Amino acid sequence: MGLDGPRADGGVALGLLARRAAAVPRLRMRVRDVLIPVGGAAWSADPDFDVRRHVHEIALPGADFAAEAARIAAELMERPVARGLPPWEMYLLSGAPDGSFAVLVKLHHALADGMRAVAIGAGIFDEIAAGRRTAGRARTVPPRSWLPGPGRLLGMARDRLGDLGRAVEVGASVVRASRLDGRPTAALAAESSGTRRIATASLPLERIHRIRRTTGGTANDVLLALVAGALRRWFDGRGPALPGADLRALVPVSRRRPGTPPGPGNSLSGYLLDLPVTEADPANRLATVRSAMDRNKAAGPLRGAGAVALLADQLPPLAHRFGAPFASGAARLLFDLLVTQVPLPRSALSLGGAPLRALFPMAPLARGQSLAVAMSPYGGQVHIGLVADGEAVPDLDALADALTAELDLLDPPETP
Repeated sequence: MGLDGPRADGGVALGLLARRAAAVPRLRMRVRDVLIPVGGAAWSADPDFDVRRHVHEIALPGADFAAEAARIAAELMERPVARGLPPWEMYLLSGAPDGSFAVLVKLHHALADGMRAVAIGAGIFDEIAAGRRTAGRARTVPPRSWLPGPGRLLGMARDRLGDLGRAVEVGASVVRASRLDGRPTAALAAESSGTRRIATASLPLERIHRIRRTTGGTANDVLLALVAGALRRWFDGRGPALPGADLRALVPVSRRRPGTPPGPGNSLSGYLLDLPVTEADPANRLATVRSAMDRNKAAGPLRGAGAVALLADQLPPLAHRFGAPFASGAARLLFDLLVTQVPLPRSALSLGGAPLRALFPMAPLARGQSLAVAMSPYGGQVHIGLVADGEAVPDLDALADALTAELDLLDPPETP
């Protein structure tokens, strides 16, 4: 995220960042092994929590601050978080000639899904911190028995049977959707090098909505079509022929109910979407995406192969421990890249009085895949973060530029 200066002297900004982070209860939690169930793990408060282990400052040369910030952010994303500690880090990147600075918030995906990550990260901002201080004490909740009543037991059993039924249905969909038939998937497949490259783009939100009003559908449909067109342009510019088939994207969907506060951990499902990179016409690409997303929404986020995250809810902890590496490596059989939209608060945010100028989300890479795309609307712009394997995609900046070029095709800029 980029924040306007001037930065306070004497490390005030770093100290403020540390105090705000330390006040977020979730950031004090670490994972520990438990005996029962076998192979299980649980979140618990770190008794030796020290925020100084997690919050750091890195001074960058100011000549080309943006490029240096992207380079160091990619290097920091490569490093695994320390085991035995709460799985997160924050870095204050300073040194811009105009006094502005950037903050990199790095959260392990086990700590939070996209919505929860936003809630955690937003806790460092002035407006959220002030609201937390003035919220007052929590309302007292009358104690109740830990033994559920007969009605609750019946409801729990009914919900459990429904969950298992959906899991079986999702499992069958995964098998049907897995590409074991020789379908080309090598376009974005790569042996993970462990390196990372980061690029960003910002698109005017009003132009996205103008396209939506003209063509129908949703703003997310427009953004997905732009990603498809940018990938087509990017492949064409690299020289080799376009992929022999459309690229399949996993589009995460939150299972949290609207209006409910984000709880701990992950609560995600997803849709599978074939991005029409083989379609030459931009309008047809958008129509194809809109129709496919309409079908996904009609089926709902709890059905279809994209809801594979639901299967994890039904597995015992020991199966998680031994099956997770296999599932991670098998992701390429199901989809080629992750494309996600991360919601942000609509109100303006600041840190220590420095207004937030831009916030670029960064999504994790699945094993064997080389590209992930994350998008967030804020301040009249859609900020897009691209994360790629550093060796497989050395020209990631060209893909970021292609997003702007594709927007111009669907919404030609006005000529002076």
